[in-house]
Amino acid sequence: MNSNTWLVAGLGNPGPGYSRNRHNIGQMVLDELASRMGGKFKTHRSHASIVEGRLGIGGPRVVLAKPLTYMNLSGGPVSSLSRFFDIDPEQVVAVHDEIDIPFNTVKLKRGGGEGGHNGLRDISKALGTKDYLRVRVGVGRPPGRMDTADYVLKDFSGTEAKELPFLVGDAADAVELLLAEGLTAAQQKFHGTGA
Repeated sequence: MNSNTWLVAGLGNPGPGYSRNRHNIGQMVLDELASRMGGKFKTHRSHASIVEGRLGIGGPRVVLAKPLTYMNLSGGPVSSLSRFFDIDPEQVVAVHDEIDIPFNTVKLKRGGGEGGHNGLRDISKALGTKDYLRVRVGVGRPPGRMDTADYVLKDFSGTEAKELPFLVGDAADAVELLLAEGLTAAQQKFHGTGA
């Protein structure tokens, strides 16, 4: 990995009503990363709140971004920031909720499909490529016949909420390892094999 600037986008919906939803886990992870960097989010003209700095002592330069748009319109702010900071799509990381992996699980990948995730779909469209990195934070599948959209727009259950700080910490660790040592090293730590 080179030492160019990275753009790490935490996906979610704006406003306090959504802040604890499963769909906003990406923004929770960015809050943790900003805390580790000692930074505070500031509004940027790209319709996102950002923190600039380094992850860890001597770590890579990074722009943490929380789009101020709704999830389905995440692509505009991510694309604008990548152009503003001259960051190639290969150096863009999307941190997002993932229903196809169990709660309390973190997986990483580059490219591939969006799995019905409208935020990822919009980023792929805006960047003109699917070849960016994803840190997939497991929120599990909806129970019974609950609609997926209803499920991800609900807050975590009481039991999940107790485990949430650990999941957010693991996902933040995954981002740090990804940027410092690369995708393969992060995959080996968080899911044992390259996938």
